[in-house]
Formats: sequence, C-alpha cells, structure tokens
Amino acid sequence: MENSLIDKKTILKKYSDYILRHNHPPKNVYSFCEDNEMSENEFYIFFANFEEIEKEYLVYFFEESLFLLANDENYMQMDSKTKLLSLYFTYFEQLTMNRSLVMVILKSRNPMERLKKLSKLKTMFLDFIKTLDINTMSDMLENTSLQKLEKLKNKGVEELFWNNFLLTLKFWIDDTSSAFEKTDIYIEKSVESTFDFVNTKPLEKLLDFGKFIWKEKVRNN
Repeated sequence: MENSLIDKKTILKKYSDYILRHNHPPKNVYSFCEDNEMSENEFYIFFANFEEIEKEYLVYFFEESLFLLANDENYMQMDSKTKLLSLYFTYFEQLTMNRSLVMVILKSRNPMERLKKLSKLKTMFLDFIKTLDINTMSDMLENTSLQKLEKLKNKGVEELFWNNFLLTLKFWIDDTSSAFEKTDIYIEKSVESTFDFVNTKPLEKLLDFGKFIWKEKVRNN
C-alpha cells in the first residue's frame, strides 16, 4: 500500500475526483486511503482531516489567481481599484472552472462551517488588501494614540473588503445567469461601491472626531 508517489497534489486530485463522482465527502480517512491505495500515515503527512483539504482548494485557486496577475505586465501600473477588480474577476473565473467542486465544499447551511472553510482564504485575502495601501495614514501621524486609532480604522477597512468578498461569493453561489454574467456585473458594482464608501472618508471623519476629543480632553488638560 505504501506509495512513494503520494504527495499533496495527488491527494487533492483524488479527493476532488471523489467529490465530483459522489457529491459528498468520503465517509472517513481510512476508506478514502483504502480506495486510493495510500496509507493513512501518508495522508496525515499533508492533511489532518478532510476539512483542511477543502480549505486548501480555496487557497489554491487564490494562489493561482495571484500567479496569473503577477504575470500580467500591466498589473503593477494599475490603481488599487483596478487591481482588486482584476483579482475578483480572475478568482471567480477559477471558481467557475471548478464550480461543481466548490459548490460541494461550500454547500453547508451552517454559516459558521462555511466561514471555517474560508479561514485560510481570509488570511490571504487580507494580506492582498494590505498590499493595495488603501487609505493608510498611520505613518503620517505623530501621536501614538492617533496612530492606534488609525490602525483600528485600517483594520475596519480590511474587514469591509472581506465582507464585500463574502457577499460576492454568496451572489456567485446563487447566480443562475448564463455564464454567470450577473456575477461580473455584481463584482464591478460592489467593488466600485466599496471604494466609494472608503473614499467618502466616513472613517476619516471618525478619525477627525478622535483628534478633536484628544485635543480637547487630553492635551488641554
């Protein structure tokens, strides 16, 4: 049963084949390994359970999207909004190419279970958002308290974009339009709206209010 050719990609391929044939995960690791001529030990070298495999697919498609963007010679010249739009279109194209698999992975009616499967993807997505330098002002603030307030605001911006991504994913899951063209429209409008919200500076107004409070209640005392 030992097979020196077993690696991470092999397990991902065999697991996706099983999902696509049966429309549900294998009953347990033992039966999955037995059916695919590998030992449980070989499986556990790469994954602790099936849930970790499913997380890996969503991350893999994201990594593929970043790779494709990195090979676009125009990407580095794009502004933040266009970079994010490019990521969305590329990532959801990857998901659409593997829609049957993704739908099984995310079919749980329990929102918390879905979020658990998206946990690794969230980390990568937020790291990407940070590279866009959207409304980052903390380095320009001299006061430590205001820097902390600005960092809190930036964290809020990151979560705002993540929530936008989750809503887009939900729309794509429910989309029944031809070639999922409505998802493309949704992506454009939602990203545009999110940037508009950020650029109207409601969070900067909160920061300005914080500055006022600090000046009036702290510095003047």
